[in-house]
Amino acid sequence: MLQIWCELLHIGCFAHTLNLASQAGLKVPAVAQLLGRVRRIASFFHRSTVASRKLKEKQKILNLPAHKLVTDGVTRWNSTLEMLERFLEQQPAISAALLSPEVRRSDSNLCSLTEADITDGEDIVKALKPLKAATLVMSEEKSPTLSIIAPLHTQLLEKMISVSHDSSLIKDLKTAVYDNLKSRYVALKDKLKDKDKDIASALAPHFKALPFLSKETCDNTFSQLVLEAAGLENVDTAIRESDGDTSEETVPDISLGGVDEVDYAPPIKRSKDSALIFLLGPAYSTKTTAPQKTPTQKAKEEVNRYRDVEPVALSEDPLIWWRDHEREYPLLALQAKQYLSIPGTNVPSERVFSTAGDIVTAQRSCLTPQHVDQLLFLQKNLTVSKK
Repeated sequence: MLQIWCELLHIGCFAHTLNLASQAGLKVPAVAQLLGRVRRIASFFHRSTVASRKLKEKQKILNLPAHKLVTDGVTRWNSTLEMLERFLEQQPAISAALLSPEVRRSDSNLCSLTEADITDGEDIVKALKPLKAATLVMSEEKSPTLSIIAPLHTQLLEKMISVSHDSSLIKDLKTAVYDNLKSRYVALKDKLKDKDKDIASALAPHFKALPFLSKETCDNTFSQLVLEAAGLENVDTAIRESDGDTSEETVPDISLGGVDEVDYAPPIKRSKDSALIFLLGPAYSTKTTAPQKTPTQKAKEEVNRYRDVEPVALSEDPLIWWRDHEREYPLLALQAKQYLSIPGTNVPSERVFSTAGDIVTAQRSCLTPQHVDQLLFLQKNLTVSKK
């Protein structure tokens, strides 16, 4: 049993991988120092009622959104990005509030950011925007996420390559994210053994062209797809043959009856024909049958037809696409169910616990586990139309 568990393929949470790579970028000394100053100012406005009231006054005067400042959390890197974005949005009001006498009496050592700091902050937000978008994509619950990992990983690595106009701070940040993201994904590549790692993306109608792979790797991926599809065809054929062997075979009654019987009924011509067909039909069939294709040939033709179709738009749901094309690609549809059902992140499963906490309250402590499962399912899947 232990050996079976060790052989099972395990794919780590890619959202967690994104979090670790982003945290590596935020820990660059110059970036961490800037974020520390932002965090101190945001915390001060949260603690001080005088400063908070003065900030609201300045927001109204400067026609800025009446948004509160945000403080980040330790476990969520995107909360740090949100803190910086909100700070930059409210920077004019923050500077004006910190210069007011009432606020300076509370903390005279607190100063706003310099112009250079603001420029660095804006560059940090711009550099981390792709990681934020990738995190949102991987947190999706109603569409497959495993097939997105390879395209996202390739695109993020390209975004994290420094360009000539990047400042030294941004170059250090991008390098830290790039190195961390690439090193962590190497482990995932090893687990997926190369030949399997891109099959999920190949089965997604959006990414089936596999532009992020070389032509050789792309062809190898589809060759593996053919082998797996042929295996499914062999299994299906074996099941049909097994069902045929266990069914009863009805042999037509070809007895002529007794000759001395007065009420002799002549044999029905159809019975004679049935007996003849039963005995000699397979050898003397008049129908011309096409040569039977092997499972590998069937799978290869199906994969080639699938590759010839243009990729669909990213806005289309791949599950709906496979539902509509299941009869056209029966073998690949089975593989799509197998691969696209694998989650690329554990975010949805973690959300179940918070949902369960909302459902199982003190007043509902007597609910059975079966009822809790049913309520969770309804909470996640039932859509009530509002009239």
